[in-house]
Amino acid sequence: MVLTLSAVLLRDSEGRILLVRKRGTRRFMQPGGKLEPGEDFRTAAAREVNEELGLDVAPEDLSDIGRWYGPAANEANTFIDAGLFGLNVPGPFGSGAAKAPQAAAEIEETLWLTPAEAFARNDISPLLRDHVLPQLLAQENPAPGVDG
Repeated sequence: MVLTLSAVLLRDSEGRILLVRKRGTRRFMQPGGKLEPGEDFRTAAAREVNEELGLDVAPEDLSDIGRWYGPAANEANTFIDAGLFGLNVPGPFGSGAAKAPQAAAEIEETLWLTPAEAFARNDISPLLRDHVLPQLLAQENPAPGVDG
């Protein structure tokens, strides 16, 4: 079985990323979910962030990061076809300067972590572990250049 979904990589001004855990599951992932009939990836991503975190996000606020195919985090014998979008949000949260994302809908728990902290965990989704975090860590710690 293949689930088509959109996810959003939310980053705050300190470079932390927001991870969510949906009710009844054990793995953390980016906010997002399945596309509704007739919906494109970007529109679905904005809708999901609005529903799951209470943030007023328009589709045009999201930057296209890419598309991945791989195993689902919480469904056995299931793969995902995922569109991933980026959103930078002001923060750090708790300062009162910006509306902080709040767990809503099926979201049970949220975490703000650096990419390195997230990568060290054993309860993150395959999309995050295998694709998103290695890319973020490579951007933070580029390999030394080769003089030639």
